[in-house]
Amino acid sequence: MADDVTQAMDSREPLLEAKVKVPQSVVFRSFPTETVVLNLQTGKYHGLNPTAGKMLQALTEAASVREAAAAMAAEYKAPAETIEIDICDLCQNLIDRGLIEREGSPNGNGQGGG
Repeated sequence: MADDVTQAMDSREPLLEAKVKVPQSVVFRSFPTETVVLNLQTGKYHGLNPTAGKMLQALTEAASVREAAAAMAAEYKAPAETIEIDICDLCQNLIDRGLIEREGSPNGNGQGGG
């Protein structure tokens, strides 16, 4: 089982070192019970629970995904490794939906930018 965790973390390493950003075509706003993320180009919106909303905010302010995870780990007094797994999973889901992108990534959706 420890090998599985190590392998999972190794596969997340490039994402942890990356800086992510919200494209110009995406806006978000936090409310007490959720954060609403809207893609202005598609008209689709997504709801994030309060923790995911805080993670998104931390991602927009941090120099890297790892730095955002460290800030969240400190805030929630949780192990950094656990938060890194959770924040990488969130990032991948948001990237897949075109709601964030890695800065300088050729895999960006090619739209927007900031």
